Formats: sequence, structure tokens, C-alpha cells
Amino acid sequence: MSDVHVSIYDSGDTARPAAGHAQQPPPPRANDTQVAGNHYKQFQIEPWDAIIDWNLGYLDGNAVKYLSRWRHKNGIEDLKKARHYIDKLLEVEQAKKS
Repeated sequence: MSDVHVSIYDSGDTARPAAGHAQQPPPPRANDTQVAGNHYKQFQIEPWDAIIDWNLGYLDGNAVKYLSRWRHKNGIEDLKKARHYIDKLLEVEQAKKS
């Protein structure tokens, strides 16, 4: 007996399921879930969406993340983390000018 691979999709068309198969619901969006806490769910715009929209990099994006949540998660510790990322960003940008 030969091994036969059966796909639920007709001829490789992943846009529609084959006859007789129920369409699978789309996977949940990342914005619909949050791992460990709900400190970002309270915002109308989630920080990572702003970071992407504003085309921020790693350092300034993390500073925005910590600044957005400091009142709702880790208080002064998050402010210090934001400052640390800003300090590093300043070093990097100042080095570019030297």
C-alpha cells in the first residue's frame, strides 16, 4: 500500500477549503491577546502599533513601551528602564555625529 498525502484544499488553493470541509476560523490576532497582564489592553492604541506606525527602532521603541505602561505596571522601575533606553539612544546618535 502506498502512502497518500491528502490535503483539505483543492489543487493547492489555500483561499478556500475543499468541498465537505469546514472553513477553519482565522487564528487570533496578536492584539486580541496579551501574555502576562493587561497593562496594554487599556489603551485605545497599543504601544507596539504606535512603534510600528512611527517606524521606531529598538531603542526608541522600547522607551515608548516603558513610558506607556509605567503608571499601570512597574511604576518608577519602568521610568528608569525608559531612561536607560533613551540614554543608550543618545550615545548611539551622538557617536554618529563625532
